[in-house]
Amino acid sequence: MVPLTRSLFSLSGRSIRQIATRRAHHKAGPDFHDKYGNAVLVGGLAFSISVWSYVATQAGLTWNLSPVGKITPQNWRED
Repeated sequence: MVPLTRSLFSLSGRSIRQIATRRAHHKAGPDFHDKYGNAVLVGGLAFSISVWSYVATQAGLTWNLSPVGKITPQNWRED
């Protein structure tokens, strides 16, 4: 711990500025998200839309959207 604090205190203002300018002027290349981010997003959107359109039209599900008029209350039984 002592060598670390000693090295931190030994940094002068000039060396800190040099490190900051070195990091500011370093230009990194494009990463994965810069290269393929929009393509992955569009591909996922197309896949999702195609799967849900198949499920909504071809899967044979009964979509009971509204229960109004389909449920009739039964009479209360008194024993």
